[in-house]
Amino acid sequence: MTPHRALLTGAAAGLAAAILLPFDEPGLGWSLTAVVVFALLRRVRPGWAVLSTALFAVGAFVAAEWLFALCAIAGCAAGSLAVAGGRTARGLVFGAGAVPFAAVRAVPWVARGVKDSGTPALVRPVLVTAALLVVFVPLLAGADAAFAGLLGHITPDEAAGGPITLFLVVGLGTIGAAFLLAAPRRVDETGDLPRTVARRDWVLPVGALVVLFAAFVAVQVTTLFAGDEHVLTTPDLTYADYARSGFWQLLAVTVLTLGVIAVVARLARLDSPTDRRWLRGLLGALCALTLVIVASAITRMWLYQQAYGFTVLRVVVTACELWLGVVYVLVLAAGVRLRARWLARAVVGTGFAALVGLAALNPDRLIAERNIERYEATGKIDIWYLAGLSDDAVPALATLPPGLRACALEFRRVGPDDWTSFNLGRHRAGDVLAGVTRGDCAR
Repeated sequence: MTPHRALLTGAAAGLAAAILLPFDEPGLGWSLTAVVVFALLRRVRPGWAVLSTALFAVGAFVAAEWLFALCAIAGCAAGSLAVAGGRTARGLVFGAGAVPFAAVRAVPWVARGVKDSGTPALVRPVLVTAALLVVFVPLLAGADAAFAGLLGHITPDEAAGGPITLFLVVGLGTIGAAFLLAAPRRVDETGDLPRTVARRDWVLPVGALVVLFAAFVAVQVTTLFAGDEHVLTTPDLTYADYARSGFWQLLAVTVLTLGVIAVVARLARLDSPTDRRWLRGLLGALCALTLVIVASAITRMWLYQQAYGFTVLRVVVTACELWLGVVYVLVLAAGVRLRARWLARAVVGTGFAALVGLAALNPDRLIAERNIERYEATGKIDIWYLAGLSDDAVPALATLPPGLRACALEFRRVGPDDWTSFNLGRHRAGDVLAGVTRGDCAR
């Protein structure tokens, strides 16, 4: 791709973003913009491009801004991987952030291309002048009201700030992506770490961990999954003590063990079939035992939520633990043949897919529904927490008794969306609010 074509591609992508993207909320325009950008770039990796588009498409269905923010960040990373690629862990890290850095490096590349192509002499000074005015005019207008009034008829109003920002950010990012496609970087290049750790040096520490985990699982087998009965029959043990205190320790064990496995698998010498058998056996046993610990952590958090209610944090950390369980299954699969070139991509890909799955679960609505079920069973509810959930929760909140419903929906307002900012969650919330009687809040 030539600098001229990259410039035109960036301008087209920026224009699409300025027209299609809702600046301050989730909406259909995010996924449409992603489709336009990938179509303009053309030579992208389809798997990562589909994942990126799916992550941005969350904005058309889920109104929870916290969830869409996570999906948008992941969508940008997947989009960067669609352009830069990456197979190894190092390559995936660099590939996920390659486009923003390339956007900076692409500016002189485009400038040289414009200069060398015989562009009329006035083009460069006009571009420099425009850039300077974009920076200094808003600053001076903000420093003096009279000067701002003087410029009021010749400068864009505040409503134009969003589209201009989107045009510049998306346009420059697309130019950076075009630069990477024109001059691909080998993000996977790295010196191979030598396998210098002999079997006698790693078998003892890993074997000790296996024995420790086995002992923990064996001793705790009656309590790990005993649930309600264990809590009710143990003196001075509450659900909070059982679930909260245990969950975070088990989560830390899960993450740290993954690091141990990665280091040993990368550095252990494989000079003989015996070395390979020991590596498969011990790391396989460690993965299997850790999967039991993962199941225990998930069980504890589920019981805690059943007893004390569902929250965003509790749902998110449960989803993270489930994803870590999937990662351990992938590690076990890679260990069968001791070949893991695909593993890093699978881990990152399943992480992105887990975010899409979490969005499909519609967590805010799930949280509202489960807390209402708990209220019907126990009479306990944190109505002010539920009132702070996104518009996704409105259909569930509308089923509350009149007094509680009025409190939950007291300050809820849903404005109309145009087609670019259409969001299914907000649309459903608007329909529910239009047909429900709110009443007076029973404070």
